[in-house]
Amino acid sequence: MDALTDLLDGPRARGAFMLRSTLAPPWSIRIQDEAPLTLLSMVRDDAWLVPDDGEPQRVGPGDMVIFRGPDPYTVSDAPGTEPQIVIHPGQRCTTPDGTSLAEAMDLGVRAWGNDPTGTAVMLIGTYQMRGAVTQRLLSALPPIAIVRGDTWKSPLVDVLGEEIGKDEPGQDIVLDRLLDLLLIATLRAWFSRPDAAAPGWYRAHGDPVAGPALRLLHADLAHPWTVADLAAKVGVSRAALAQRFAKLIGEPPMAYLTGVRLAQAADLLRESDATLDAIARQVGYGTAFALSTAFKREHGASPQEYRARRG
Repeated sequence: MDALTDLLDGPRARGAFMLRSTLAPPWSIRIQDEAPLTLLSMVRDDAWLVPDDGEPQRVGPGDMVIFRGPDPYTVSDAPGTEPQIVIHPGQRCTTPDGTSLAEAMDLGVRAWGNDPTGTAVMLIGTYQMRGAVTQRLLSALPPIAIVRGDTWKSPLVDVLGEEIGKDEPGQDIVLDRLLDLLLIATLRAWFSRPDAAAPGWYRAHGDPVAGPALRLLHADLAHPWTVADLAAKVGVSRAALAQRFAKLIGEPPMAYLTGVRLAQAADLLRESDATLDAIARQVGYGTAFALSTAFKREHGASPQEYRARRG
């Protein structure tokens, strides 16, 4: 297992909010749903992405966008168009003065917009997940990441476009998994750009020393790893491993492992009802007390307090 797989393997999409949006100009949507992550695929026509703190950016057909929440932003037909629609937490849709638009914008099964024959068409998938593992990934992304259509192609966009309007048994699961696959494909394309400031754990994936070490750590977090043990399995000296790992990833192997273990623990506390003992064993701590001590030092709250705040 590699670092990207591990980051995405915990809080997968579950009941993600997905729709095909069809709009006729003038249109402008203020997004303040506080969602941690949203994907937008521009299918037809152009749109402008207007962050509260940053320059407007234009996207066109074939472009894929990742929005990192929870900060608000606006998507519109032109930078100066005033918002007519506001998306609130829980995907509640209103006018700026609070009048509900739920019925007015409903165009059918996962179809939404102000005109079914509108020129602008977008596919939108919004993750509702919140977890520390996900946060490790989100911290590597800018508020808006755009992968241009002329730099990548993925059949997943067409498949999602076909599936998003279906109303069949198990369709929510199909769409959740498609969204996960599309997210991975988009992240690969984003991090692989020539000018990408990819995180160390992604850049290190192809390194002959740090790459295998990362995969070993992520494949078995519960193993009682030491630098010597890890170096022996990679086939290098302890000094060579420690130096190469720290250079590419920015921290020593054991510090990295501790961060991943505690992030996994935080995610399990939020996403499951497993006991603290079970979580401790799963992430490589011998006892619940040992995990609790390390967790409180990292997060400033005990595991019980952290779990109580989940929502």
